Amino acid sequence: MDEKRIYKPLDDLSSEEIIERLKRNDAADLLTLPLSVGEYHSNWKFAQDICAQLADHESAAVRANAVLGFAYIARTKGQLEKHIVKPIVLRELRENKEYEWRILDSIEDINFFMKWKIGKRIIYECEG
Repeated sequence: MDEKRIYKPLDDLSSEEIIERLKRNDAADLLTLPLSVGEYHSNWKFAQDICAQLADHESAAVRANAVLGFAYIARTKGQLEKHIVKPIVLRELRENKEYEWRILDSIEDINFFMKWKIGKRIIYECEG
């Protein structure tokens, strides 16, 4: 892991700014977008939909952060739709090996805040 990390506050973006960033499709902007919407956007469903959309991005890092965005929504809003989130999260856990650690952490947070038990068997296999 040679990437240099720069810590700065997340942007609190309006819905219009979020849509504009999606249209630009700049991977650097999209890395923090799911975290920002998960942390700040007042509409949990809108935030969930943005994270679900970003979970299909070509960048493994953007997809992993989309899963982390779900965890932020779970923590800040206490609402997610399991039938939408669970398949995305489990797919990323299976396929996104580069960011498996981030996805595992996100699943633990989602399970904690939503009182779910998704991926328990897979998590056990990864840790075992």
